[in-house]
Amino acid sequence: MVISPDMSQSSDTTPWLTVAALYCAGVGAAMQFAKIAVPFEALGAAYPDAGVALGFAVSLISVLGVLFGFTAGLAVSIVGFRRMLLTALVLGAVLSAVQALMIPLSALFISRIIEGVSHLIIVVAAPTMMAQITAPRHRAMVMTIWSTFFGGAFVFTGWVGLPFVASYGLPVLFGVHAAWMIAVAGVLFFILPRITRDEQRPSWPSLAQVMRDHGQAYASPYQAAPALGWVAYAAIYVAALTVMPGQLSPEARVWAVPLMPLAGLLVSMTVGMVLTRYVPAVRIVMSGFALGAVVCLLSVFAPGSAFLAIALLAILGLVQSGSFASIPQLNTTPEGQALANGALAQGGNLGNLMGTPLLLSLVALGGATVMYLGLLVLCLAGLAQHIWQAARRRA
Repeated sequence: MVISPDMSQSSDTTPWLTVAALYCAGVGAAMQFAKIAVPFEALGAAYPDAGVALGFAVSLISVLGVLFGFTAGLAVSIVGFRRMLLTALVLGAVLSAVQALMIPLSALFISRIIEGVSHLIIVVAAPTMMAQITAPRHRAMVMTIWSTFFGGAFVFTGWVGLPFVASYGLPVLFGVHAAWMIAVAGVLFFILPRITRDEQRPSWPSLAQVMRDHGQAYASPYQAAPALGWVAYAAIYVAALTVMPGQLSPEARVWAVPLMPLAGLLVSMTVGMVLTRYVPAVRIVMSGFALGAVVCLLSVFAPGSAFLAIALLAILGLVQSGSFASIPQLNTTPEGQALANGALAQGGNLGNLMGTPLLLSLVALGGATVMYLGLLVLCLAGLAQHIWQAARRRA
């Protein structure tokens, strides 16, 4: 990804207000998933005839990420980070306001696809700008904080959003999200630095170049390994937070749903971060998938256990922290890291796209037991591909 030199931070000070506002933009982007996934039962009540297809209300936001996630960073750097970020926030606010009208299901699906544009731009532009405006001595800490935005949004929506929906209804939650996006856009409009265009901005790549980059990344056991493992992780994470609560008792659901994303967040920020200092990141990811498979197997025999549901999301925190850390460990050049990051973004969107409809189909097929068998297969698939890529690297 090419960044305008005007964005670089040369001083030893960090504009913490701007960093906080950019983090809030990330939370708004993650809530584009959480506002549908967390109150999923309320959404089902609003669209009672949707059936299994309702899962696409969660996952369709990832369609454009699958198609363009690999090149989104380049596109944002060409058009301009500030302009693209503000536009994405306003677009997200408008779409949430439209969804608050409880539009027909087909229109909801279309709005979710368009919302993918907003989501993809924010998750590319916001962390890039955070890294560039942060003083070098604060950069590692700031990017660690950024890594919590997705889990943080799910925790917030679970703790605050669910009681809010119970009291005021789902449309009001969508309206609050729209207000959040507009408020963040308003703050950033005044405090984000205005970036002057310069001649060093990259030009649009040819289709042939894009295809070559894709081929190079996915053919490499160094660049492809984090991304292909991330497909399995993403397919499990959002889908589990969406579908798994419905398999718990109403009493357990009240306290377990907010704890599920919080457990993963805490493990990633504590155990995961410590382990990455002493253990190769790929080994941490493999351990996370292996332990996750054990929990899924236990859950087959106790499908209503809230403790096992929380344990699965906690263990996946190892996969989260290890996957991001594995990119620079496996790829020592900036070019290799850029390709690996692009593939990771694409892989995450692919996993998000297929995960929720898949789990809903498994629940319809055989209940929670079959759902956990499907999660077991996903954990084993993530583990198997890392074993295979490691063998390729040794060869």
